[in-house]
Amino acid sequence: MKKKIALWAALTAVALLVTGCTAEDPAAAPTPTTSRDAGKAGEAGEAGQKAPGAPEGAVAAAYRKWGLKPFAAPPAPPAVKPVVRAAGGPVPVISDIPTTEKIVFITIDDGAEKDPEFVRMMKDLKVPVTMFLTDSAIRGDYGYFAPLAAQGHGVANHTLTHPNLRTLSPEAQRREICGQQTKLAKEYGTAPRLFRPPYGNWNEDTRAAAGTCGVDAIVLWRESMQIKNMQYQRGDRKLHPGDIILAHFRGPSELKGRTMTEMTATMLRRIQEQGFTVARLEDYV
Repeated sequence: MKKKIALWAALTAVALLVTGCTAEDPAAAPTPTTSRDAGKAGEAGEAGQKAPGAPEGAVAAAYRKWGLKPFAAPPAPPAVKPVVRAAGGPVPVISDIPTTEKIVFITIDDGAEKDPEFVRMMKDLKVPVTMFLTDSAIRGDYGYFAPLAAQGHGVANHTLTHPNLRTLSPEAQRREICGQQTKLAKEYGTAPRLFRPPYGNWNEDTRAAAGTCGVDAIVLWRESMQIKNMQYQRGDRKLHPGDIILAHFRGPSELKGRTMTEMTATMLRRIQEQGFTVARLEDYV
């Protein structure tokens, strides 16, 4: 009998070693679950079932702060950019990007309004924009745009003094464009690749001057954001894949009491209402 007991004890010890736990091991014992813990576990399970790239709680909360819903993630940038300046060729002039994806591109001009809330908004939302900056509008506070550039938003050229370029000589146009290239490179570390002529006015002298200044594309637009609504160029009054949207750094005096962030939030809602998301212009040009 004693031999049987000893054999049973030995076999039990071997089994416990194989399973990696003992009856006295607290880690092996189940932890009591409260109803609160069960709720957390359920939430974790639901979160784990979200599709890849789905916004996490912090992202959704950041959007709610501005009265918005998170955007769908844009598609991966194309391996080959659809707009490329051919070597030795003229600078392309574009109002949209050739694509079938439901994406649009946001551009913001001038730089006169310097609302600190807008910097916080862009940091929270992480929606890419390209800033076409005019030196006469930003020279009083170059530093305002530095954190926006650090967030990854594009810095682009909108001339030194915002003239109607079609009224200027070729050399005067070149000074306006090249001069701003130099200023922006000094302030933000990189010479811009993109240029927008003030008022959208340009001619072949503009194109030639931009080419000598190192510009890769002249960027116009398809829609412009007003105070509460989009202004469309097409008769169907709809966004189309690849459209470039124009907005401005404006404040309450120009927006009838609304702020830069309110105007931006409205623009983002208009984009979402039509089923689009926002991509980074520099990834396509």
